[in-house]
Amino acid sequence: MPVLNRIASFADDMTEWRQHLHRHPELGFACHETAGFVADKLRSFGITDIHEGIATSGLVAIIEGQGDGPTIGLRADMDALPIPEDTGAAHASTRPGVMHACGHDGHTTMLLGAARYLAETRNFRGRVALIFQPAEEDGGGGEVMVQEGVMDRFDIAEIYALHCGPEMPEGQFITTPGPIMAAVDEFYVTVKGKGGHGAFPHECVDPLIAAIAMIQSIQTILSRNHYALDDLVISVTQVHAGTANNVIPDAARFSGTVRTFDPAVQAMVQRRLREVVDGTAAAYGVTTDYLYETGYPATVNEPGKTAFAARVAREVAGTDGVNDTASREMGAEDFSYMLNQRPGAYLFLGTGPGPFVHHPKFDFNDAVAPLGASFFARLVETAQPLEHA
Repeated sequence: MPVLNRIASFADDMTEWRQHLHRHPELGFACHETAGFVADKLRSFGITDIHEGIATSGLVAIIEGQGDGPTIGLRADMDALPIPEDTGAAHASTRPGVMHACGHDGHTTMLLGAARYLAETRNFRGRVALIFQPAEEDGGGGEVMVQEGVMDRFDIAEIYALHCGPEMPEGQFITTPGPIMAAVDEFYVTVKGKGGHGAFPHECVDPLIAAIAMIQSIQTILSRNHYALDDLVISVTQVHAGTANNVIPDAARFSGTVRTFDPAVQAMVQRRLREVVDGTAAAYGVTTDYLYETGYPATVNEPGKTAFAARVAREVAGTDGVNDTASREMGAEDFSYMLNQRPGAYLFLGTGPGPFVHHPKFDFNDAVAPLGASFFARLVETAQPLEHA
């Protein structure tokens, strides 16, 4: 079964919705205008059970099926990124320095498309909970929605989400059982020494030299403290120090990211980072301020639900249109908090060649939106079929 005929019939409407959202991006938890647009569309579809103001600007809408049954959750994120847009598109962002560079406008549109179809047909038992979430990029809106009780409040039994996949084959669904995206942590180190004139380093305690030694030694955690076949990334991504060529500064700062799947590996990195920083500081006669922040946990697909989602995806995209044994990746996603609460699956939907996400030239491929909407709709109808179906 390809794209559902009814969804194909309003594909142009979906393109209009998506491009409207793209022109009006919002950041973090402040997705009020986006949420208002979503709520207005849902009401126009005849959906009246709408719960707004969750996690500040998130919302959950309920569609009742025909007859008793469980509640299946479908989630889309709504927030944009603080990136100046450089697509040159007619529907480019109207807000300087803010753009939908990760496809969340497309994710929201696909869930709206599924909502319109499901509200018209109601060819399923139980209920659907449509979750429109703010602050995926920064702030952990998924975690906040969980903390505010959406899973229990709406009695959600299982949950699914889609993310666009640039540079993946257009229209192909990509997923894998078990971990699919990594946990993400951050570390911040300030190295404090004694500044002075660059011509008299013997009178100073140089924090730059100590910081460089720490950064170099941190790389040995991956190469010498870690089993090579377990996935791990440690990247120092920022270094800040100094104001002039002839001045040794009082302090140097660096920070970076850690990506893991295994909690034991994560704990090892936390321990070794601190040991490297403290040991190097002692060797160079400096002091440090050290902060390690644990972020989003790994995104882990439940194997049974992943196999089910892949079967539904094959109905929509064909046998060759699904890769359900894909390699996991080191990016992170706060849908992980929802999967920690309920079984479900996270999938990518390929959007074809083009700039990758978080790039100023990225734009969602509107051609795949009906596929994503059809997948969501068929997921519900297949998971919770009517007794006579």
